[in-house]
Amino acid sequence: MKAKIILGVLCAFLFQSTQADEPKVSLILGNWLPGEGGKGAPRSNPLKQPFGVDFDAKGNMWIVELGGGRVHLLDAKDKHAKMAGDGSKSYKGDGGPLKHATFNGMHNVAVTPAGDVYISDSWNFCVRKIDAKTGRIDTVVGTGKKGFGGDGGTLRKAKFTYIMCITMNATHDKIYIADIGNKRIRVADLKTGKVSTIAGNGRKGVPKDGAKATEAPLFDPRAVAPDSKGNVYVLERSGHSLRVVRPNGQIYTVVGTGKKGKKDGPGRQGTLGAPKHICVDDMDNVYIADEANDLIRKYDPKTGRISTVLGQGRVKLDYPHGVTWEKGKLYVVDTGHNRILRID
Repeated sequence: MKAKIILGVLCAFLFQSTQADEPKVSLILGNWLPGEGGKGAPRSNPLKQPFGVDFDAKGNMWIVELGGGRVHLLDAKDKHAKMAGDGSKSYKGDGGPLKHATFNGMHNVAVTPAGDVYISDSWNFCVRKIDAKTGRIDTVVGTGKKGFGGDGGTLRKAKFTYIMCITMNATHDKIYIADIGNKRIRVADLKTGKVSTIAGNGRKGVPKDGAKATEAPLFDPRAVAPDSKGNVYVLERSGHSLRVVRPNGQIYTVVGTGKKGKKDGPGRQGTLGAPKHICVDDMDNVYIADEANDLIRKYDPKTGRISTVLGQGRVKLDYPHGVTWEKGKLYVVDTGHNRILRID
């Protein structure tokens, strides 16, 4: 009897410790799941397979959907509005108001302080821009046709094969592009109007540490994000790895063994499971939407270690596809549950 009591107390302690270690999570849009302990009655949910979010200077959240094919806006007062998209997989509306635009497989969104919104219209092979002043939408990067080419040339003449995630630098004059089908990381320079490749040679493979990034293979680059020190992180879906291109142009693996898993610890011994998106916080930590593991992970470049941030406690995730750092908080796109969460 005494042994059972001790075991019960131990189990209760472990459960409480797990709950206590879990960060505070707020529901931004969507619904809590049974057992998560969220307050409030279920509400109407406008989202269908959200993939990416970003914010403008006024605190408005822009949301893009893969499954729903729509662009949403959640303003700073939590008022929701559908801005564009009718759910069709098409490519319409350039040159006109946003409300008439349609898309095909949006994966990500990036917003400038001025309020211009850039969208990776993945299966239309382009990046489109919503002009903050005019409300007009136009294709600004890519031809709308699948292919590879245009490095050194203008933004509109460059060709891509499935633009997945896009991220802007701190000055918002460069768009980093994960050109997954061409197995390259490319940059659209908005100042010069030119496109270049900064990683990948078009072949599928594991890059050797210290190799010149533009001469190295990549294993399905799914997302990209620069930090404040000039490093550019590259997330590989099928490679189950996080790599970094240093300012000197050399590439290194910092997380992953190449095998699928969810092991925490030293980065090179840690494992990922088909990760889909990354973002970098104010301290240059890298957050990873570890989709197949239903987790959010964190890579600390100072210690070289990877840890799990969310998904193992009370709050459960289902195929998370997006992470965004905004004003000291991490926003999580919990795609399978059609909701947006915030880690406070």
